[in-house]
Formats: sequence, structure tokens, C-alpha cells
Amino acid sequence: MEAQKNTKKYWVLFFTWFVILIALFVVYREFFWLALPGTLTYFAKAMDLF
Repeated sequence: MEAQKNTKKYWVLFFTWFVILIALFVVYREFFWLALPGTLTYFAKAMDLF
């Protein structure tokens, strides 16, 4: 049986990056893509995909 990983830290980081993504989309629409790598990376880590 595998030990369960603690992903709370990654969920907090994902939601932080998600808020940054939304803020950039609203304020500086041309720069919102700069927050995509952080958002997608921490979402994948929070879902324990890798």
C-alpha cells in the first residue's frame, strides 16, 4: 500500500497562483499567460499526477 502524500501545501500554492492568474486576466490581459506555468504545475502536484 502506498503512503498518502500531503498535498495541502500544493493546493494552497495552486489557489494562490490561480488568484494571480485571474487578477492578471482582469487587469493586464496580455500578461495573464505568465501565471499559467505556476497554476498548471501546482494543480498537477496537488492532484498527485507526478
